[in-house]
Amino acid sequence: MKTDHLVNHTRDLMKKYNFVASKRFGQNFITEPKVLEDMVKASHLGKGENVLEVGPGLGTLTEYLSEAADKVYAVEVDSNLIPILEETLSDCRNIQIINQDIMKTDISDLMQDKPFRIIANLPYYITTPVIMSFLESRVPCRSITVMVQKEVGERMTADPGSKNYGALSLAVKYYTDPSVVRKVPAGCFFPVPKVDSVIVHMDVSSKKGYIVKDEKMLFSLIRGAFNQRRKTLINALSGYSEINISKETIAEAVSQIDAKPTVRGEELSLADFVMLSDILSA
Repeated sequence: MKTDHLVNHTRDLMKKYNFVASKRFGQNFITEPKVLEDMVKASHLGKGENVLEVGPGLGTLTEYLSEAADKVYAVEVDSNLIPILEETLSDCRNIQIINQDIMKTDISDLMQDKPFRIIANLPYYITTPVIMSFLESRVPCRSITVMVQKEVGERMTADPGSKNYGALSLAVKYYTDPSVVRKVPAGCFFPVPKVDSVIVHMDVSSKKGYIVKDEKMLFSLIRGAFNQRRKTLINALSGYSEINISKETIAEAVSQIDAKPTVRGEELSLADFVMLSDILSA
């Protein structure tokens, strides 16, 4: 399908059903076929695999997923889109449409604890909570391939010392191996958003590269370190209520990982945070 045809198809569907894209649900539909192809290719989706799609919208990406996967579970919160999806996907026999809020959906029950991949054009307003919910739930997800706001994608894949590096970068890298697949200009959507997007692919390791004694401590340290970015790590952590450890103890732990007393959280790698967490947990 050519770009012009997909744009017209999108407009015609919306007109037919008197549907107006909702700002509340962050609805911007992909109208560039090459972007859809790149998303599926980047996901490494193969025959015999199951897919969970969040926010299928008008079903354009869903059709591509249907051709590549064994079964597609499409979770859509907007009930106004269900009649449209039932029409556009009527010829696809391997798609199950679920009219639910993904944040209130029992993924393990829906996917029957079988391995699957997540592929989605995520609404900007729920990007971080949805991704973190998937990662923290430990469902048998093989990979996550998502369209996100460019700024969020840069934060997800940022390295230590960069301005975009923060708690989200560390959390994503703790659970996955993330990479930016490609940039997607705003003009590839209808309605056209105010910002560009990127496709991010995250391989979810069956075995994490880092073993930490206390995950709760690790993520408390990460949140505390970036709660007030301008402060040194020692000052930021000593004033963070989740941790409740003396400044002297934190300073000693920081010295044990061979970091300067003036080091800031943005300078530490995930491995550094793991070491610091293990020392403080002990």
